[in-house]
Amino acid sequence: MTSERPFVRSSERPLGSFVYRTRLGTMAKIKLDLISPDEFSAKSLHEKNDYLQDVAKQAAIARGLSEPVPLDRDSLSRLRRFYVRRRANELELDKTPDPELRNAIKGLANAIHLGEVSKLIAHETPSGGGIDKTLRDAPPDDAQLMFFVPTVHDAPLKDDVNLMDVAPFSLSKTVRQGLIRYELPDCVITIEGGAAVGLVTAYDYDIFIHMVSHLASEMRQYRHDMEKGLRPSLPPRTFRPSAADILRYCRREQGGKQYLELEKALDRLQATRYKITNLTTGNKRRASESFPLIGRYKVVSRTRMDRIDEIEIDIPEWVYNGVVTTQATPSILTLNRDYFLISRPLAKFIYRLARKACGAHGYAEYGLQTLYERSGSAMPFRKFRDAIRDLVAATKSDPLPDFDIDVVPGKGGDKLRMMDRRKQIAMSSAA
Repeated sequence: MTSERPFVRSSERPLGSFVYRTRLGTMAKIKLDLISPDEFSAKSLHEKNDYLQDVAKQAAIARGLSEPVPLDRDSLSRLRRFYVRRRANELELDKTPDPELRNAIKGLANAIHLGEVSKLIAHETPSGGGIDKTLRDAPPDDAQLMFFVPTVHDAPLKDDVNLMDVAPFSLSKTVRQGLIRYELPDCVITIEGGAAVGLVTAYDYDIFIHMVSHLASEMRQYRHDMEKGLRPSLPPRTFRPSAADILRYCRREQGGKQYLELEKALDRLQATRYKITNLTTGNKRRASESFPLIGRYKVVSRTRMDRIDEIEIDIPEWVYNGVVTTQATPSILTLNRDYFLISRPLAKFIYRLARKACGAHGYAEYGLQTLYERSGSAMPFRKFRDAIRDLVAATKSDPLPDFDIDVVPGKGGDKLRMMDRRKQIAMSSAA
C-alpha cells in the first residue's frame, strides 16, 4: 500500500467525482479524480500499481469498509488491463476465489466506470454536488456601472423559430465538443461547435447578448433622432467594444483570467454553426438556414501586458435585420440585468425559456422530459431530473430573476411550472 492521502488527484484531466451509498444508508461523498486511460498508460508499472492501490483504498472507504483489502499482483495485472480497455472480461473475477478480494476488485471497477459517467454530470451540476447559489455575487464596482449600461436584450425573434425555445449553448461549465440536435414540432435545429474550439458555452452567449443589446440601443437612438426631425444614419454592421466594456456589461470582474477567456469565447462564438431546417406537415423538409452567432472578429489592439483590448465584431445579417427594422419595435425580448449573475448554465436556460413562454398569462409548464430534450444536456435523464430538483430547491432561498419555479405532478409525469412574479402579484392585487 502507498502512503495515506485524502484524495487521489491528477494534475491534468480529472474524470469527476461521484457518491457512494454506505452500508448505514447515509451518503458519503468521496472525490476520486480519476485520470484518463491515456494518462494511466503513460505511467510506469510501479506507478500504475501504486495508483490502483490508492484508488481501491478510497473506493473501499466509500463503501463503508474500515480496513480495505490490498490488491495482489495478479489482481493488479487484470485491473491495469481493465483501466485502459474498459472491458469487464478483463477482470476475470472467476479467477479470484477470495470473496473479499473479489469484492475489492469489483468495487474498484465500479469506481472506474462511475468516474467516466460522472465526468458529464460534474460539468453540468453544482460543484458541491448539492444545493448551490442560483446567483453569483456582482463585481465590486457593479453598483456604479448599472446606471450607464443599456437595456439587456436576447436574440431577435424569428418567424419560424426562436433560439429561446431551446438552449443555444452547451450546459457544460467547461468546453464541450460535438453537436447538439433539437427536433421540434416545426423544425430541426442543430448546433455544431468548431473542431478546435468546441461548442458555445452559456457564458460565451453573454457576449452575443451584449452585441444584440448594443444594436437595439443604437436603433432606439436612431428612431428618437428621426422623431426629432434629424437625419441620422442607420447603425453600422460592426460592433466595436473594448474587452473592458464586455466584461463590465456582462457583470464580470476585470481579472487577467477573464481577458484570456474572452478571446477563446469569441473563437467559439464565431466557429459554432446553427442550422435550422423548417418542416411542413408530415415532417417534410422545406428550407434550411445556417448561421453563426457572430461574424468575423478582429482584435484591433492589445494592452502592454498582451491582453485583448479593442475588438471589432461583424454583426451577422440575421441579427442585424431582426433589430434594424422599420417596425415600431423590433421582435426582441428584454432580459433582467441579473441574468448575467445566474451562476448555472441550466438556470440560464430555464430563465430564458420562462421569459419566452410565460407571456400574457404569467406562467408556463413543461414536462421534465420535454425540458431535457430542449436543453441539449449530455447527462442521463434521471440525473437531469435531479439537477432540476436541485435548482428548484436552490431558488427557494435564492430565486431566479423575475420567475418562480417549482416541480409539480402532471398526467404524463412531473412538470416544471414557471411563474412570472410581477404578473402574479398584479393579478393578486386586481383580485
